[in-house]
Amino acid sequence: MIIGLTGSIASGKSTVAKMLEEVGLPIVDADLVARIVVEPGTPTLKNISEVFGKEVLLENGELNREKLGEIIFHNPAKRVELNSIMHPAIRQEMLRQRDELTEAGEPHIVMDIPLLFESHLQHFVEKILVVSVTEENQLTRLMERNHLSKEEALARIATQLPLSEKEKGADAVIYNNRDLENTRTQLLAILKEWDII
Repeated sequence: MIIGLTGSIASGKSTVAKMLEEVGLPIVDADLVARIVVEPGTPTLKNISEVFGKEVLLENGELNREKLGEIIFHNPAKRVELNSIMHPAIRQEMLRQRDELTEAGEPHIVMDIPLLFESHLQHFVEKILVVSVTEENQLTRLMERNHLSKEEALARIATQLPLSEKEKGADAVIYNNRDLENTRTQLLAILKEWDII
């Protein structure tokens, strides 16, 4: 079974991904893939530097994420342009990793995709697991974790589809509002129900 794991910023998705790894499930991680596709020498990085200029590269040839972030953060058109370069490359690499694991005989694979719904990638997976939290918890955790003001945190949260919307598209939801043990208990119950463990 191909499981799509998603959530929103500061919902605890990475924590659940670690728990899935602990029970032995292989993870195809969109965030890691996003780093792989822009490593020095990749066609994607070459493309980005052609579109955004050499100032988005560090002296060692790596991507200057901070500089690129500054360019796209306040410029929606530039963000769209970057996404049109990055998203196809990420999708291609994620599918390559998924197929490699399938060919190696893995019966169950987790695809950890933060923007699963926003990027309309539901067709990549067979079941969708959403990690959700209350709006209050999400805001508090994000402010604490990233040392953001309330306004900055709300602006980041607003760039993603609300968790309440993601829950509607889920096959199962983990409510990550309590302690880790509670989250783990919910996860194991879902995996048992899906005949994975």
